[in-house]
Amino acid sequence: MASHARRRAVLELLCDSFTPGDGGELPTASELGVVDTVTELLGRNPREAERKRFELLLRVWDSRLFGLVNGAGWQKFSRLTAEQREQWLLGMADSRIEKKRALFQALKGAAVTSYYLAPGPTGTNPVWDRIGIPPASGPVEGAKRGLSPERPDADTTVVCDVAVIGSGAGGGTAAAVLAQAGLDVVVLERGDYLDDPDFGMGEKDGFLKLYAPGPAATAEGQLGLVAGTVLGGGTVVNWTTAFRTPDDVREEWAALGARQFAEREYTDALDAVVARLGVNLDHSPASRRDEILERGLRKLDWHVEALPRNVGDACDAGIECGRCGFGCRVGAKQSVVKTWLADAVRAGARLYVGADVRRIVVTNGSATGVEAVTAEGRSVWVHSRAVVVAAGAIQTPALLRRSGLTNRNIGGFLRLHPATAVFGIFDEEIRPWEGGLQTRYSKQDRDLDGKGYGVMYETGPMTPGMSVGFQAWTGAAVHRDRMLKLANTVPVGVLTRDRDHGSVETDRKGEAVVRYRLSARDAAHMHTGIVNAASILEAAGAERIFSGHQAGVGYEPGVNGSHEEFAERAAAAGYAPGRCAMGALHIMGSARMGGSPLDSATDPDGATWDVPNIVVADGSCFPTASGVNPMISIESIAYMNATRLAARLK
Repeated sequence: MASHARRRAVLELLCDSFTPGDGGELPTASELGVVDTVTELLGRNPREAERKRFELLLRVWDSRLFGLVNGAGWQKFSRLTAEQREQWLLGMADSRIEKKRALFQALKGAAVTSYYLAPGPTGTNPVWDRIGIPPASGPVEGAKRGLSPERPDADTTVVCDVAVIGSGAGGGTAAAVLAQAGLDVVVLERGDYLDDPDFGMGEKDGFLKLYAPGPAATAEGQLGLVAGTVLGGGTVVNWTTAFRTPDDVREEWAALGARQFAEREYTDALDAVVARLGVNLDHSPASRRDEILERGLRKLDWHVEALPRNVGDACDAGIECGRCGFGCRVGAKQSVVKTWLADAVRAGARLYVGADVRRIVVTNGSATGVEAVTAEGRSVWVHSRAVVVAAGAIQTPALLRRSGLTNRNIGGFLRLHPATAVFGIFDEEIRPWEGGLQTRYSKQDRDLDGKGYGVMYETGPMTPGMSVGFQAWTGAAVHRDRMLKLANTVPVGVLTRDRDHGSVETDRKGEAVVRYRLSARDAAHMHTGIVNAASILEAAGAERIFSGHQAGVGYEPGVNGSHEEFAERAAAAGYAPGRCAMGALHIMGSARMGGSPLDSATDPDGATWDVPNIVVADGSCFPTASGVNPMISIESIAYMNATRLAARLK
């Protein structure tokens, strides 16, 4: 008990060092109860080894030896002044030792994000009130659930034609196609079922209930990882951006062995998906964020265009849209819950939630079913003629490895669309947490190398907890000042189509470990995107501009610094792990389709080379990065692969 109390005291001191409040209206982290939120978030980590390492870190953090190792002399962290503790942390952030920088980023992410998520003693975070953000509004009156999935409360055995693992863009679409073909389909989802009556929750509950518990970042600390874990997967929480797969990307994919990507079959799949989701431009009025983006782009005479979205008439493209990253309260987002899963259920498919699939059962080279477990330890066995894996590009390869598949490309060729942001502060109210999720984009720099690799520019809704992941922390006062100006801030997102790749491995207990380093080639493209995003913001009239570089790279146009100096300082700061805040919202390619087991994990049918009746149907299938938000591409691949599987089974 005493040991637990000491660890908690250390964690409180750490959180207070990152977010000490302002000595008046804004509370310290400990006063806000941030430690409980940090503990809750980190406790979800599926990797036991990482949880134990964090506990060990807290045990040694406040020791004289750790102070000596960390450059603070023979002193305990708790004995330092607030200024000295801040310098200790900043020393870690700027260390030449990569692991120190990665540790700083992990601590910063947990502490600072939790400061804005914690509801506080009153249930309402006072920081949100100071920024000007209204509290969570709860569900819309009369909102109803559309589905009735089962949650196993005892050991369960099910028999069917096809077991579908995962219910997101890939799994939901595949389930509908297979069920409508007359096959008996069972869908297994490890997350919960939340629908319209459950939305309108606070940011903390949204993160805990709708997003994957881990891995939270790549092993090197290069990028944060964001994925949905709920019935409907990422389509419940994504930003409704609905791009078709670009033609040149289709040609590239076809050249790697799956010829249908360049043929009518895939076009028909794209058409079917776009039609079922009701993709349109009728609900894309520019938010204030996107007005700023468009203003800067037009002044530079750069490409800008309205963005297609999968929303219906109920979408207000306003206040409600800004909350949509935690579920659409008004039911306008055409997620797979509203579309493909509803179709699947009407055709007889059965849905199970809270079922974490641990293994595909393979007998004599053929899949005969799957084994899942519930949070309460109940076993769920599904016996099937075929298995569709659509657990996402992190969990799909991990599951295939746990199931004994040995193709060397499983987990390889991982692409992440490394994303960062450049922020502009304006002398006008933006309220970036409101307005259409994404309604404008620019492909001005989509092709920076003559081979289709470059960056795209987009904005996105910016609540406090979401925004800090793309910001550097260069001191408590600077951070507080920036967050209090959030209402006047616009982020220009830089989405990099990565040409080089990482991997997904598994630890000794079969949990996924993501390894990824931004290559020099992709870093050069990201750097161009950052420099040009600053140009967009300057052209739009930003008074202050800053990037996510930990070195604190920014300037005030016409007042302090210049765009040229900004570019030079960004290049000098670099893009090694811990040097610039990056995230991965699009995770792809870890079981890619192709024409040979020598360079792909699945064949042109999406079937694994090892076991032909295991079919992958999610973003893992991408032969390379899509270069655009991948939802439509994922659903189209799932539609195509499921159609081929249905023909074989029937």
